[in-house]
Amino acid sequence: MILTKKVWNSVFIQTFWFLGLLSLNISAQITVEDYKRADRFSPEAWASGQELEKLIYHGTVIPHWIGESSRFWYLRYIPGGKEFLLVDAERQRRVPAFDHKRLAESLSRASGKLCSEEALPFDNISFEPDMKTMEFVTEGFEWTCDLKNYQCTKGPRAEPLLTPRAARRRRLRSGENPSPDGRWYAFIREHNLFIRSRETGEEFQLSRDGDEDNYYSGPLSWAPDSQKLVAYYAARGRETTVYLIESTPEDQLRPKMTSRPYALPGDVLTMQRPSVFWTQNRPPVKVRESQVANAFRVSDVRWDGDSRHFTFRYHQRGEQLARILRVEAETGESSIVLEETSETFIDRGNLYVYYVDQGREIIWSSERDGWRHLYLYDAEAGELKNQITRGPWVVRGIERVDEKARKIYFRASGKENGQDPYFIHYYRIDFDGSGLVKLTEGNGSHTVSFSPDFRFYVDTYSRVDFPPVSMLRRTEDLKILMELGRADISDLIKTGWPMPEPYVAKGRDGKTDIYGVIFRPSHFDESKSYPVIENIYAGPHGSHTPKTFRASRGSQDMAELGFIVVQMDGMGTANRSKAFHDVCWKNIADAGFPDRIAWIKAAAEKYPSMDISRVGIYGMSAGGQNSLGALLFHPEFYQVAVSTCGCHDNRMDKAVWNEQWMGYPVGPHYAEQSNATNAHKLKGKLLLIVGELDTNVPPQSTLQVVDALIKAGKEFELLVMPGFGHSGGLDYGVRRRRDFFVKHLLGMDPPDWNKAEADK
Repeated sequence: MILTKKVWNSVFIQTFWFLGLLSLNISAQITVEDYKRADRFSPEAWASGQELEKLIYHGTVIPHWIGESSRFWYLRYIPGGKEFLLVDAERQRRVPAFDHKRLAESLSRASGKLCSEEALPFDNISFEPDMKTMEFVTEGFEWTCDLKNYQCTKGPRAEPLLTPRAARRRRLRSGENPSPDGRWYAFIREHNLFIRSRETGEEFQLSRDGDEDNYYSGPLSWAPDSQKLVAYYAARGRETTVYLIESTPEDQLRPKMTSRPYALPGDVLTMQRPSVFWTQNRPPVKVRESQVANAFRVSDVRWDGDSRHFTFRYHQRGEQLARILRVEAETGESSIVLEETSETFIDRGNLYVYYVDQGREIIWSSERDGWRHLYLYDAEAGELKNQITRGPWVVRGIERVDEKARKIYFRASGKENGQDPYFIHYYRIDFDGSGLVKLTEGNGSHTVSFSPDFRFYVDTYSRVDFPPVSMLRRTEDLKILMELGRADISDLIKTGWPMPEPYVAKGRDGKTDIYGVIFRPSHFDESKSYPVIENIYAGPHGSHTPKTFRASRGSQDMAELGFIVVQMDGMGTANRSKAFHDVCWKNIADAGFPDRIAWIKAAAEKYPSMDISRVGIYGMSAGGQNSLGALLFHPEFYQVAVSTCGCHDNRMDKAVWNEQWMGYPVGPHYAEQSNATNAHKLKGKLLLIVGELDTNVPPQSTLQVVDALIKAGKEFELLVMPGFGHSGGLDYGVRRRRDFFVKHLLGMDPPDWNKAEADK
């Protein structure tokens, strides 16, 4: 065989390229120290209050209002430690919340452990109303400190703090359902409703037709006159049973199997309807089944002040119809107060309702004009009175309704020109839609905490590239009374911490702005080329790109190993227009990828250091579904994916979430968009991670993808985490994710962890 000049040149070039790549890999190795540096930026470091967050001095002010007063305390980090401050908004006065030195000395004596005034071993305190006594928890015990003589006394072991929802669940489990006049106690026993006299203890059974399949349940709602109450009559559904195997239980050698009902899309679900019971011996009245046909959720019973009527919310399965119905207690006859319909979906998770004047009026949110706004209804007449807010922006929540002044305090995004449309600002408006007033200033996303009487508020705002500023303001005239904090990040910057960059580019239509963030490593060199990794979560229930300042983020710890990491919200996610959101309708597999790819390409044109010939992606839960979907549906752009606890098939995940976006009844589009159905299309490198005890997304969702990949003869990696639930696998799972990208995007071998662990 005679080699031509052209062939020799080709051989020479390929050999030179191979030797250069080999030389690069030998000289540029990833080390354990690189991973330790990345750890500093991880969410786990932030959650445990470590390192970087403590270098944000005078940062975010989180006010803890004291009783019903206009005083509050807050904690802030300062060089060398932290301090507690007390603010009197009325007097515009700020002082240390207590004598830190005296308390540290007293606590050291009482506990036998040395305490520093700059690093007291607690972050939360509470004051008695007279401000003479302070309480805190440290090392699992309650402590009380007399602020007159600073005598610290150790109390009992502290109980875990309960959220309001958890506290309510505890009350319901204990049967605490007293009537307003205090005479009766209502409870459920053996599927039926009972009341007990609180005076004599005598019990009366109000229902007798409850059994295993047709039963009564709470929450129970008493009428103001204490003569009647509402319970729910439920027809039990036929939900799927999900089985989990715990392979390595702590208390025995053999595995354990557990099971529980878990409603999947298309299952026969439990249906409820309200029923009225009297304390006197009268037959109950059930709301007619036809009036709550195919109910997906019945909730929010509210009695009128006269105890003759009550209202309740009804969402039909498929989330295309929602109503508030007004019921005549004597007859069970109902009338429609308001009705919401949609050709796609009603976003129940972002629907706001407020009952005015004991339910005579209702403030209701709707996207009927293309944006989420507030509307005022006359509940008694069942008529719309007026639209309250309007315009190309989105209401994000109701803070307070001042019924006397007929004003609404609410938060919204997208109203301020020239700002990121996801930034939250706070406003006040009259019931009739007039008198709109903006309560917050500053280009950033705001968080406001009002005093109990709403006379004052603390406003904190920041951006991912702008540290927090906090102000104390007066509600009446919006006057700034005091600057509480303007974050100092100079020591943070000295560590080499890199500032993220917000970035905006056009989406798939060439018109719509898509907003995201770019994270670069602290050792970034713009003359070099970096692989790009997308951190994705495209769940339609919200928007997910960070908007506020923080030192530690998961995207940054990934970038630190030599990547440029990006996050953005594509079409199909919430908090923009209804049309923007509707892209997800029966179309979750879209995940906004056409917008994401266009955004990354635009960023790479501006920043040549972004090498989009090497693109990876990772995500968890809905993001796990998205990250695998990237390789299945867009392999021309994404080459490497790590998918954690993904809901890979919307038929295999909870009905309450998936039917909201994919619709009901279950149609062929569910299977067509399934990662399991499309597993044979896999191109690129894939790592699947799943916890064997995942109670959020059944692990079978991942394993069915595994089965399909094996049958298609595909190469992939699988990490099953024994004992883990819906989790990224903590340190080990994070390390495996990092290793996968280091190997397949950087072309380097990760550290030899077996050797590294042995050398410890």
